[in-house]
Formats: sequence, structure tokens, C-alpha cells
Amino acid sequence: MTTDDLLAAYDEQLRTDAEMARAHEVVREGPLLCGVFDHGGFVSYRDLGGVEGGALDALIERTVAHYRDDTDVASFEWKSRGHDRPAGLGDRLVAHGLVADPRETVMIGEASRLAVDVPLAETPDGPVVVRRLEPGPSAVDDLTRMLAAQESVFGTGRGPSVASSLRELESDGSEFWVAEVGDRVVCGGRLTPVEGTAFAGIWGGSTLPAYRGRGIYRALVAARARSAVARGIRFIHSDCTDMSRPILERSGLQAVTTTTPYVWTR
Repeated sequence: MTTDDLLAAYDEQLRTDAEMARAHEVVREGPLLCGVFDHGGFVSYRDLGGVEGGALDALIERTVAHYRDDTDVASFEWKSRGHDRPAGLGDRLVAHGLVADPRETVMIGEASRLAVDVPLAETPDGPVVVRRLEPGPSAVDDLTRMLAAQESVFGTGRGPSVASSLRELESDGSEFWVAEVGDRVVCGGRLTPVEGTAFAGIWGGSTLPAYRGRGIYRALVAARARSAVARGIRFIHSDCTDMSRPILERSGLQAVTTTTPYVWTR
């Protein structure tokens, strides 16, 4: 598939309803879907339907007012994409009090191309063990250690809670994978199939700085890809940092667009 084909599939299958699947409540505001989740609010749309200028300012203002006045969320995210129109959307969001997070690259590719064997050398602290977390007595401790490691890397304070992650784990809504050295989680990430589509997302991939450059992130990607293939999933998608992008490109994923989250905080 060409990059244009992959982008069209992304827009068609992974925006709007797919991004609202786990919302507690969803309100439509013009072309937008405004959802409330465990971690806060999230705005999704296929496109803005030609809304621009003063009409776009009014739409943003109504969206901020909705989350401010009609919900109790501490923050909401308006997830823009690099191919969204109009081109000045980001400036208008900032003018209404939203703050841009770092831009990331949207990558898509065949899951089978990522499902490779990645040899892992032993670290000075011991061997690396990659495993999928399972429901059971150790699940809360496992998730607590995984999420703490991710927060130490990303530091946004907007990651999922242990309670919401436990519900995801127990319902099989997402798979949770970790790489451990001893009892320390040194890398962790999720595989989240998108119901009704050919896609699954890989999220949260984060390696502690002291353990980078050893193939651990790539091994965790490969483990999740093998699981995706076993589930009959064709495509993997991910929003990746500049650090992760070369690894995913070497595995065969293509950059199809960029994404910049704009965040309003109460």
C-alpha cells in the first residue's frame, strides 16, 4: 500500500468513533466528537468540514466551554494532525488557551513485518525478560511498576491510572507488555486492537535511559507485533517520538502524517 493509501485508511478507520470507543460519554459539537474518559477529555474528528476563520474560533470556544462547564475533567486533549485543514488550526487553539505538546509522527505498517526475532544481550544488571502481563494476584503490582517507569520517561502526568489499566487488562481491551531486568521494569508498552478495523495500536513504548541502545524497545515492539499477527490484525499504528521513529522505520513502518496534541488544563 502507498503512503496515501495508508493515510486514507488511518483517517477512515482510526478517527472519530474508533477514538471514542472507551469514552464514558460523548457529545457532538459540529464536526467534533468530545469524549470523557478516565484520564480526561479527548476531541476527535475526521476533518473539520471546511470550518475556518471566525466559525473555527467559535467552535473552539464552544468546545472549551463544554469541558469547562459541563464536565469535571482536569484537562482535555485536541489531537490535531499535520494534514488537517485549515493550516492555522494550531495557532487558533493556542489563542484559546490550549498548549501544544511535542509533535510526534504517525507510523503505519504491516504487523507481520515487525514480528521478527530480536536477540537481547544480558545487561550488567542481569538478563532482559520480555513478557505479557496477565490478570491475577500480581497484576496490580506489575501495572504499578510499568506505569511508574513510563511516567518517569514521559513525565506528562496524563497517563492511564492503575485502576483503568487493570480494567483494560482484565477485559482484554489491551495487552500490556514489559521488559524486566530482575524486578525492575525497564521498558513497557501496550497493544490495543481497534475493534471493527484492521488495526492495532502500540502505545507507551518507553525505555529507561540507562537501558537504551540494547534493542529492548525493538524487542518489545516485535513481541507485540507477533501477538497482533496471532490475533489476525494486519496493521500496526503508533504515534512515535523522534527517538522511536528510526526503529519503527527499520522495521518497515511508514510515516504518514504528524500529530500534535493541544491540551487545555482547568
